[in-house]
Order: sequence, then structure tokens, then C-alpha cells
Amino acid sequence: KCATCHGVNAAGQNGVAPPLVHKIYEPNHHADMAFLMAARSGVRSHHWRFGDMPPVKGITDAEVKYIIRYVRELQKENGIF
Repeated sequence: KCATCHGVNAAGQNGVAPPLVHKIYEPNHHADMAFLMAARSGVRSHHWRFGDMPPVKGITDAEVKYIIRYVRELQKENGIF
């Protein structure tokens, strides 16, 4: 569900959604709970000009926690942590 907008390997999609493998989303700036809350409630646009992110329908907190782990691993592999 996340890759639909945020792209393969959370690299983002031009004009659609930002990359999650980016310094802005490092744990010191966006804690894991921020990802969980974004999936649950959506997010108003504030770092990027892609528009607001709607809540992700049909995704569980457990699934989001796996996604967070995956994004954090990608960030670490790319020197963001």
C-alpha cells in the first residue's frame, strides 16, 4: 500500500509522494509513531509539495510496524540514521 505512492524501496515518486529514505524521516526528526499516526490519520502537507496524505485504509498497526522496520533498514543502508 505504501509503495503505491512512495515508490519501490520507499524512494518516492516524482509528483506523487516523497521518498521515505530521506534525512527528513530519520528517527530524530520523525519517530516511528509519526509513521503509525500518518497511516492511521493521514498527514497535512508540511515538508513537501505533494499535497496531504490521506489515511491508509485497510492497513493494520502490525503491518505499519513491519513497514517502519523496513524503512528504517533502508535508511540505515543509505547512511540515514
